[in-house]
Amino acid sequence: MKYLSLNDELYNYATQWRSDADSTVLQELRKETEALGDDARMQISVEQGAFMRMLAGTIGARSAIEVGTFTGYSALCVAQGLPADGRLICLDIDDDWTGIARKYWDRAGVAEKIDLRIGPAIQSLENLETNLQFDLAFIDADKTEYDAYYELILPRIRQNGLLLFDNMLWGGDLIAENLNHPSGLALNALNQKLTQDPRVENVLLPFADGIQMCRKL
Repeated sequence: MKYLSLNDELYNYATQWRSDADSTVLQELRKETEALGDDARMQISVEQGAFMRMLAGTIGARSAIEVGTFTGYSALCVAQGLPADGRLICLDIDDDWTGIARKYWDRAGVAEKIDLRIGPAIQSLENLETNLQFDLAFIDADKTEYDAYYELILPRIRQNGLLLFDNMLWGGDLIAENLNHPSGLALNALNQKLTQDPRVENVLLPFADGIQMCRKL
């Protein structure tokens, strides 16, 4: 079994070696989000953000979609990985949290790349323009609706495009013998479905809270 058990010291060592480590805008966005208290747990980790920015650039993404924006850290990172004429559609239901996001998108110079749409995610996905296609999708919203998001987004992903799902280890609780939480059951079922789905190739990456990465075939 080739893996490392992380402690705080080793995690801090690993995450300091990334290209955006000195970004004042990213640091200040994280700090303002942390001040929200318990809600701050919804923010992605620093290495996730760096990974997604690099991934967007690596696949040459020009069009992306995000379901669940919160205070905008993941969107900022993805937008930084897009070209100047790239476009990221962000779907969220909360004006207050995304108000924080808008402020930092402006400061980072990526606001013109981002199209924020407020409303229930499934409804927003159903109402997308018919001609929209995406290179990259990031899903990090209501866990019980992940499968619905997947089925609505997958037809719009180009061949070899990527879908990323956050929290797919769900705090390590998916292996509990008495798993009965609706969100946990939904995520466990989706992990199984993606592995068996002939439309995609997938791998569950065990960093942060687990990122399920799928390539459309």
